Amino acid sequence: MRVLVVYCHPCEESFNRAIRDVAIRSLEEAGNEVRLLDLYAIGFDPAMGPDERREYHTPHANELPVAEHLEMVQWAEVLFFVYPTWWFGLPAMLKGWCDRVFVPHSTFVMPTDSQPMGPKLTNIRNLTIVTTCGATWWVSKLVGEPGRRTILRGLRWLCHPKCKTNYLAHYKMDTSTPPSRARFLSRVEQLARLIT
Repeated sequence: MRVLVVYCHPCEESFNRAIRDVAIRSLEEAGNEVRLLDLYAIGFDPAMGPDERREYHTPHANELPVAEHLEMVQWAEVLFFVYPTWWFGLPAMLKGWCDRVFVPHSTFVMPTDSQPMGPKLTNIRNLTIVTTCGATWWVSKLVGEPGRRTILRGLRWLCHPKCKTNYLAHYKMDTSTPPSRARFLSRVEQLARLIT
C-alpha cells in the first residue's frame, strides 16, 4: 500500500515523534511504500488567506496554493495521521491543512440542488489516526471527540466507499508513565503492521 503519514507536532522530543517513528518503521517492514509529511518541519501555513478563500470554489485555481500536498494525497492509498489531541480536537496546524488541501473539484464533487457531495479521493482506502489525549477515555467520549469525527466521518466522505478506519489513542497522556507509553507503542506497531 502507498501510505502517507501526516505528522503534526511542534516538538522533536515529543512522544508523538516516537509514535511516528514506530509507525513508519512498522509500515515499511510490512511492505508498504511510505511517505512522511511533517507539517511543522516544512513550515506549513495553516491559515487560508483572503485571495485563496476567494478562489476556493474555482477549479484548478484552488489547487495552486497546495499543489504539492494534493499530489501526495492523490498518490496515497492510506492516510495515517499522527498528532496530539488538543482541546479535544485537531491541532490548528492540522485543521488548517485539512481546510486548505481538501478543496472542491479535486477532492470532492460539489453538491447541487439535485446531487449530494460526492467523493473524488477514491484512491484512499484506509484512514488511520494515532493520537495522544490529556483527557480520560470517558471525558473524551462525553465531549464527542471532534477531531476523530472530523477525519473518520467528515474526511471519510471524500474517500473510497469501502474505506476502512482505525483509531488508536493514548488517553491520560498528562499522567502517562514509561510502561504505559511502551505498551502504547507496541499497539501502534501492531496496528501499523495490519494496515490494508
